[in-house]
Amino acid sequence: MKRLVLFVDDDVDVRDAYCDLLELNGWEVVTAGDGFEALAWLAANPAPNAILLDLKMPRCDGYQFRAAQLDEPRYRDIPTLVFTGDVKVEGSRLPSLGGAPVVHKSADFEKLLKLLDQIAKV
Repeated sequence: MKRLVLFVDDDVDVRDAYCDLLELNGWEVVTAGDGFEALAWLAANPAPNAILLDLKMPRCDGYQFRAAQLDEPRYRDIPTLVFTGDVKVEGSRLPSLGGAPVVHKSADFEKLLKLLDQIAKV
């Protein structure tokens, strides 16, 4: 049985590259280009096993998405991994993101995969 991840990132090239890698490692991937698209997908579908969330996006960024996610009882318990290129985001967890673990886009794929596997509801 495949695990489903909702990958929220506005960069199509990043989404395409990581989708391929995730799928090769047993994940089914659904994508959204910003937080609004992700919230709309969540409203229309069963919860994924995990969310992989970029922070810097137009319209509805990762911080806004995460705040809306935590406000909605149906979404708040979906494990979320923040995936950011912002090197200023330090530490593994930020209070403003509801304690979601953080991995930088510069990290190797194995680290991302390990964290995603650890947090996912399976």
